[in-house]
Amino acid sequence: MSDFKGVFPYLVSPVNADGSVREAVLRELVEHLIAKGVHGLTPLGSTGEFAYLTWPQRRKVVEVVIDAARGRVPVVAGVSHASTAEAARQAQELAALGADGVLAVLETYFPLKDGQVYEYFAAIAQAVKCPVVLYTNPSFQQTELSLPVIERLAEIPNIEYIKDASGNTGKLLTIASKLAGKIKIFSASAHIPLFVMMLGGVGWMAGPACIIPAQSVRLYELARDRRWDEGLAYQKQLWDINRSFQKFGLAPCIKAALEIQGFAVGDPIPPLKALSPQEKEELGRILQAVAE
Repeated sequence: MSDFKGVFPYLVSPVNADGSVREAVLRELVEHLIAKGVHGLTPLGSTGEFAYLTWPQRRKVVEVVIDAARGRVPVVAGVSHASTAEAARQAQELAALGADGVLAVLETYFPLKDGQVYEYFAAIAQAVKCPVVLYTNPSFQQTELSLPVIERLAEIPNIEYIKDASGNTGKLLTIASKLAGKIKIFSASAHIPLFVMMLGGVGWMAGPACIIPAQSVRLYELARDRRWDEGLAYQKQLWDINRSFQKFGLAPCIKAALEIQGFAVGDPIPPLKALSPQEKEELGRILQAVAE
């Protein structure tokens, strides 16, 4: 399963107060998303609160998702650490569990130069044989993946994809034109997937697909069929979902939305906080409007 395309929801990480993973609800969510037609699953993305999980928790989440998916769709597991060696070790271990690919995220404390950023991602790619998806999100990360670094990384055979969440359309245009045939682009936030797919992007990796999977698949299908006018109208209808993430916070909002939809995923992991009753009520109205 190395040809990744379509909708890959970023899964939440359901964790109890004692730190144990809520395995049953995670399996239930996997079944629900596959039934709605998603093309892959991505545990330990930003929606998965990876920064607040221990390594045993991260490993368990990925293990459950791989087992629940049963090979029906590819699983691309997030890998992230401030240490290059530890990130490479995690990638190797998750690939050994059966992950079909890894989503490589850079965590930093001290600022890094381009050469150090390159070495981090290159080490992850060298640790595994499966495809690697580069992930950059300057809203959350101190260190950006620059265009020169992306160009160098694209020469590594198993670095095949990038998810750029910068929202910088000029940068995306440059990647699409300069690296065509070398690296494929996944879209991020809900305001831009249609544009990315107009550029030749292969799909959408994002948190919204966890709570509106059928609508996300529909948007992808409209883009795949080059029905741009319909796609643009449809994307506008989904925008309030992404706006709610900006207002309430990504992981807390998605966990609250899943609770509203009947999935007992629990609260976000501290220091993140759950939505208030009033905020949940507002979110419920937005979900209802999108469903209609």
